[in-house]
Amino acid sequence: MLKTRVMTAIVILAVTLCVVFLAPPLVFNGIIAILFMTGCREYGRISDLPGTGTAVLMVLQAALFALLFYMWDAANQFVIELLAVFCAAWLLMFIRLKTTRAGESPAPDSLFRSLGFLSAPAALTGCWFALSWLHEQPSGPMLVILLLLIIAASDTGAYFTGKQFGKRKLSPVISPNKTWEGVYGGLALAVPAAWIWANPVAGFDIPLWQLVVITVATAFASIGGDLYISLQKRRTGLDDAGKLFPGHGGVLDRYDSLLAGAPFFALAIAWLKA
Repeated sequence: MLKTRVMTAIVILAVTLCVVFLAPPLVFNGIIAILFMTGCREYGRISDLPGTGTAVLMVLQAALFALLFYMWDAANQFVIELLAVFCAAWLLMFIRLKTTRAGESPAPDSLFRSLGFLSAPAALTGCWFALSWLHEQPSGPMLVILLLLIIAASDTGAYFTGKQFGKRKLSPVISPNKTWEGVYGGLALAVPAAWIWANPVAGFDIPLWQLVVITVATAFASIGGDLYISLQKRRTGLDDAGKLFPGHGGVLDRYDSLLAGAPFFALAIAWLKA
């Protein structure tokens, strides 16, 4: 199992780097859209939607992607406003995490399915728009890698710090293994990693305090995305959302942190550029 996970991770990393650095913007946008359509089907699964509900959800998601493709130039005139809407949608989803209590019935009900149906387009479309906008900026691939690096460093630091020093549970009902000590350890690794990549490597010359704010906001949002998808899976009794990546699960299992982290990161970058 470990060998499979490692091999899959290497392949994912290699493909990701090729797509980010070699694909022109239109191709990049299309690849991410196709990947997220798979995630949309998985979203129907973890939201306990019937087959018809999942089909309707996928048609709606495809229509949103097509609409943004068609109106890309117009959408770019309102980047900050659109990203703010997607971030606000995630903040509403985070409230769901805050209200989750121990002993809550895991059986999905109509409200759970409705929230899943509504949250899927917001999460997938917001992440797709954020990644697509970032990628087409000057030095766009370097910005996308900065985003991925912040999330990866935060996740890695949190895992090892939490495993060694974790005591205070971050969300004992949803994810018992996550701790506040892990969160702090993740930030301790993510901030210097982000600074090294953003300034000496990419040459963005972002002031340290701004980079700290961007990193903290992105890291906390990514944790929220992870917890939200975990909540959905826990309520439906699923270990994985899908099976696209051997040893890693599906799109939502692999990119749950990115779904929420990307809009917040892109909003911060757009604000700096304004």
